[in-house]
Amino acid sequence: MFCIFIYILFSPTQVSEGKSLPKSMYETNHSLVTEFALLGLCSSKELQPFLFAIFLLLYTGILLGNFLIILTVTSDPHLHTPMYFLLANLSFTDMCLVSLTNPKMISDLLKEHKTISFKGCLAQIFFLHLFGGGEMVLLVSMAYDLYVAICKPLHYMTIMSHHVCIMLVIIEWCIGLIHTLNQLAFTVNLPFCGPNHVDCFCCDLRLVTKLACIDTYVISLVVAVNSGFLSMGSFVLLVISYTMILITVRERSSASMAKAHSMLTAHIMVVMLFFGPCIFISAWPFRSNSVDKVLAVFYAICTPFLNPVIYTLRNKEVKAAMSKLKSTYLKPSQVSAVLRNILFLGIN
Repeated sequence: MFCIFIYILFSPTQVSEGKSLPKSMYETNHSLVTEFALLGLCSSKELQPFLFAIFLLLYTGILLGNFLIILTVTSDPHLHTPMYFLLANLSFTDMCLVSLTNPKMISDLLKEHKTISFKGCLAQIFFLHLFGGGEMVLLVSMAYDLYVAICKPLHYMTIMSHHVCIMLVIIEWCIGLIHTLNQLAFTVNLPFCGPNHVDCFCCDLRLVTKLACIDTYVISLVVAVNSGFLSMGSFVLLVISYTMILITVRERSSASMAKAHSMLTAHIMVVMLFFGPCIFISAWPFRSNSVDKVLAVFYAICTPFLNPVIYTLRNKEVKAAMSKLKSTYLKPSQVSAVLRNILFLGIN
């Protein structure tokens, strides 16, 4: 809301030089642009089929890996704890995030003309900031859960009750919604009447805003401040939580803190993978479009792919639950029966 106040206070009333726009059009917010052209990842037609295969495999792995975590947590009663409840929510958020951009990015690799409708672009911006902002808050909640588990173990179940976990998830979605509404408020009323080429594989709010027919310097600044405030605020809270956890781990015996150290390492790895590209994209002023695309791909593909890998490989309880799930639902007799049915249907 603070960002909306700044925008109203300093909103531009003049159209930028060279981008004259009729007053009636500006007042009615009618846009002449009905779609945006996405320039995609690369222009090399020889490289695009290779990227299509790679990103399709990664996207499939992301969906399967995160779905497996959700299935494991929900099916095993031993994992019905606050930590794994939040982990399942993280996997769900990652699945939603990658499904917003990856299917279109993958399909556009086989298309010559890559376009997205104006309303589709706004919808993509809305949900990207909804899930992205929500995931930042969720990572803070997971850090708080880890802090209580390590620093206040005797009061863990009292502090991290079922109602508290539900409230943390509700807060995640509420802050994500407020964040995306603030961001979209600066874009939905902008007049677009000229160029419509977005040098990215998705509707990047920063790039879309620059295509407006008015001077968007103040708007771009407010959008950057809004994103920077949420990301840096979340990152500072995470650093404080992990610092207190590290102090506690060092003060206690290494034998009792072995499990805590492993969980802490996994959390820090996930946080660095998520916030590293995010902060660099928002704060680093001397980057090129190619660097932006590499970071965006890392943020959209690599981070959601590595999250389930990190939490699975460094967590014995999750690995044990997955082994139990595999032995229950993937018995050799059941697998052979499924294969026989598939072959039978293929022959017929």
